[in-house]
Amino acid sequence: MRQLVIDTETTGLDPKQGHRIIEFAALEFVDRRPSGRHLHLKLDPQREIDAAASEIHGMTWEDLKGQPAFGDAAAEIVDFVRGAEWVIHNAPFDVAFLDADFTRVDLPTCDKLASRIVDTLAMAREIWPGKRNNLDALCERHGVDHAHRTLHGALLDAQLLAEVYLAMTRGQEALMMDLPAPTIAGARTLPGSGGGARPPLLVVAPTDEEEAAHRRYLEDLDRASRGACVWLAVERNGAATAGDPPPAT
Repeated sequence: MRQLVIDTETTGLDPKQGHRIIEFAALEFVDRRPSGRHLHLKLDPQREIDAAASEIHGMTWEDLKGQPAFGDAAAEIVDFVRGAEWVIHNAPFDVAFLDADFTRVDLPTCDKLASRIVDTLAMAREIWPGKRNNLDALCERHGVDHAHRTLHGALLDAQLLAEVYLAMTRGQEALMMDLPAPTIAGARTLPGSGGGARPPLLVVAPTDEEEAAHRRYLEDLDRASRGACVWLAVERNGAATAGDPPPAT
């Protein structure tokens, strides 16, 4: 599956007031692994940037004069993003700006370009209702280093969101390193697993910290699914069965 983690920076908050995209970034993942491909563009908005927006991303119109206008780069953006699943934090904001700029140059809107749009802000609000769920808060919650994020930037924010999204969806397999078998602590060889040309089958016991992290994940999943976590349901049913009185004879 092809996924793109996408972020934009803009001249203001509302495309209906003529605000424009000034920076676009998309990082490509294939089967939840970074492919190494990305698209990053800075764009001349051909208008002033609100002071409040400049305080967030640090860019002024003077910084962007000489960059291509959105219309000059739009075909490249469409070619890169078409057909992929998009992962965006607060997707309605970015989609509204992209739709406005695509429509302005007679190109398809996001719903026709993306196979699906995943809003990580909506996901986070489901899992942690009532908590801060902006990108900085999610980085802190998942142990993603964001100390260098003093200003917003489309490429940096997409990189941070990619790490957060993999953590939120428990995609750690995309970040694992191949380790030689002898270096794996706690590994043991199952009896009868050797023989022939096949390497021994190793079983790695979880640490206490890993078991605690897994428990927290199940509880988050149970909250997000409103009590439909299968593992905890089995555990609850097992506990209930164990406490039932024996049938009458």
